[in-house]
Amino acid sequence: MRKSILNMLRNNANEYLSGEEISRQLSVSRTAIWKHMQTLKQAGYEIEAHPRQGYRLRSVPDRLLPDEIRDQLKTTMLGQHEIYYFDDIDSTNNEAKKQANLGCHEGAIVLSEAQNRGRGRIARSWFSPSGKGIWLSIILKPPFLPSDAPKCTLLAAVAVTKAIRTITKVQCGIKWPNDILYKGKKIVGILTEMNAEMDAINYIVIGMGINVNIDKDEFPEELREIATSLSQASGQPIARLTLLQAILAELETEYNKVIQHGFSQMLDEWRQLSVTLGQTIDALGGSRQFSGVAIDIDQDGTLLVQTEEKIERIIAGDISIRPKV
Repeated sequence: MRKSILNMLRNNANEYLSGEEISRQLSVSRTAIWKHMQTLKQAGYEIEAHPRQGYRLRSVPDRLLPDEIRDQLKTTMLGQHEIYYFDDIDSTNNEAKKQANLGCHEGAIVLSEAQNRGRGRIARSWFSPSGKGIWLSIILKPPFLPSDAPKCTLLAAVAVTKAIRTITKVQCGIKWPNDILYKGKKIVGILTEMNAEMDAINYIVIGMGINVNIDKDEFPEELREIATSLSQASGQPIARLTLLQAILAELETEYNKVIQHGFSQMLDEWRQLSVTLGQTIDALGGSRQFSGVAIDIDQDGTLLVQTEEKIERIIAGDISIRPKV
């Protein structure tokens, strides 16, 4: 009902719509319409009410509400079924795994205005203040083998980078394996988790933490020199809803291309968007530590590093890019 009312208000954005007309079209009482209007106002919608003219939508809240996400969302799967929305949550990935285990549709998304225990790779925490970023998890049920699952992180990085560049014009790039940087500072972190059997994936959860409108002094002191936000990089506030819709559309496009044609094209796009390749890096993987030049990724998404002795392959681990002198 509220979605129908919102759509009617949006379609008549520049004029009043009478309560009588709304109740007639929706076949409910004017009292029921009034109650729904109060609920929408409590959710943050600014609705002007005039005794003789009716209702007019003046503004929508800066919140990633499901009805707002679906409005003009250009996908056929992502976000078109379940959208699990929270004001605050421990971790969107935790909730996504819960919903996946309960049998939600592929393309379901979980997002929250804040996370109090957001997670990155290697048990790191992720700073997720309320209303300042996009804290999102997406549930996929791909037909490919579990051995291909790590490449979903690369796929997500390509999609998010392309969407950010299109919407904000911020020329960010991808750091292997799961970060997106701007001038050496982290803007996005991606955490991919899988539930699988030996020969089949039950589901994959792709979690994203995207720093959108966080001012420098809002970051904890220990993060200010290593993290930044899109608003800092662009010099202006970013519309979170517009960016989220673009990310979902871009991810669905990339995902469909991979299902239809394999990973080769996506890996080429990753190479073009990478800020890792060609750089001297310090690698930490398991008990090994070494340095070299990152020269490529192979068909499995493994990072290839040229050291003085040989080419090393990093399947999993952590790297740091040495600053240019």
